[in-house]
Amino acid sequence: MTPWLRRSPPLLAVLGSLSLAAPARAQDAAAAEELFNRGLADMEAGRYETGCKALAESEQLDPQPGTLFTLAMCEARWGRIATAVTHLGNYLSWVDRMTPALRARQGERPSAARVERDRLSPRVPRLALSLPPGAPAGTVVTRDGNRLGAAALGVALPVDPGEHRVSTQAPGGPIWEQRITIVEGETKTLTLEIKEAPPSEAPAPTPVPAPSAPDPLAQQPTPTPPAPEPAPPPAGRRTAMYVAGGVGAAGVVVGGLMGALVLGKKSIVDQHCGSAIGAGDEKACDATGIDAAKSGNTMALVSTIGFGVGLAGLGAAAVLYLTEPKAAGPAIGAAPTWVSAGVLQVGPTGAVLGARGSF
Repeated sequence: MTPWLRRSPPLLAVLGSLSLAAPARAQDAAAAEELFNRGLADMEAGRYETGCKALAESEQLDPQPGTLFTLAMCEARWGRIATAVTHLGNYLSWVDRMTPALRARQGERPSAARVERDRLSPRVPRLALSLPPGAPAGTVVTRDGNRLGAAALGVALPVDPGEHRVSTQAPGGPIWEQRITIVEGETKTLTLEIKEAPPSEAPAPTPVPAPSAPDPLAQQPTPTPPAPEPAPPPAGRRTAMYVAGGVGAAGVVVGGLMGALVLGKKSIVDQHCGSAIGAGDEKACDATGIDAAKSGNTMALVSTIGFGVGLAGLGAAAVLYLTEPKAAGPAIGAAPTWVSAGVLQVGPTGAVLGARGSF
């Protein structure tokens, strides 16, 4: 076993004082010691994969220069020369920051690290990945699961020999993946492919059902007859006819009543005046006869006027009726036009005529 690969308790005490990181907790230091011993044993037995992983975990729990140097040597024997060169460079940078006294305690490790780094560096392969022209903005590029930034694209970066998995994914598109193999000392440039998102499909139009044919056996609704139009209002001619007829009838009635009252007054005059009233001599009459004579004269005048007005009104109504143009019958449901005429008031000195109706 190479002496500088062992992490003995005395060496750990020295390296602990040389560490530039914060002191590890006691349980982390104990776990790191156990992982270091197991990793070193697997490394010397040729089980580089398990040995290097144990050494890497020990370095994470309790960073020590001796552990980092041993991990670099394990990676170099495993064939991961790019990773080994990186660890050797970090170890030498750590040593350069030590004081001369502490650096002297590292023994032959710095010299061995430089020799190994110079031997492996020319053999490190390099891989340049680039996107095709017109690649969508925001396309993600990964190498072995690690995302590469825009500055890393198109640059020949050091990688370990062997197989590598690269992939691309455009925004909203599927992942395109490829596996490539690279050997020691090789430089390879690869233009990646991109699978763009499929065009969005327009939704299919909703089918519109065709109108169904009418069923001849189905009962069809009975059409509703249109409502009759309202009859036009009576013309002014007919209104005048109704008014004239009503006034004429009232005049005849008044004339007849006044005539009957005159006959009653005449009997009173005959009783209180004798035959003088016929000669117009009022001196032979008493007061009752004189009043009856005056009232009889007034009523006789009213009767005459009433008969005259009545005959004139009835004649006018007859003329209007006979000369009216004939039209269609009245509309169904129309209210009839009517006129009512009569005597509103009868007194000893006369009568008041009136008429009312609906047109």
